[in-house]
Amino acid sequence: MASRLNPYISFDGDARQAMEFYQGVFGGDLDLNTFGQFNPDQTGEMADRIMHGMLVTPRGYTLMGADNPPGMEHRPGNNITVSLSGDDDAELRGYWAALSEGGTVAVPLEKQMWGDVFGMCTDRFGITWLVNISEA
Repeated sequence: MASRLNPYISFDGDARQAMEFYQGVFGGDLDLNTFGQFNPDQTGEMADRIMHGMLVTPRGYTLMGADNPPGMEHRPGNNITVSLSGDDDAELRGYWAALSEGGTVAVPLEKQMWGDVFGMCTDRFGITWLVNISEA
């Protein structure tokens, strides 16, 4: 297998919901493993939380995510943004519509000074997305 680079997002108890949401947006195969699957001594709410999730989409995207393990502080911030770009206008607009629904739009998806259509939003899970549509 060749090397690859993909985002790995930390969540505070809602990794399952977020990863299932992203599967609804991008399609693909989602594999979710809980803390309880790997540690039979783990009980209660933590046993059902996601230790590792991986979404592999038909377009070749890979997105990983997990709930923070016990004892690890969840510190969301503005130090990561996920960027989607390409020239498939309909596909990227579809992603934009799904990701921005229930979230916050910082930059509306519209033609920009550099000639591309661009938008920036934060989804309902607090993840910032950039969508850039170039001409085919």
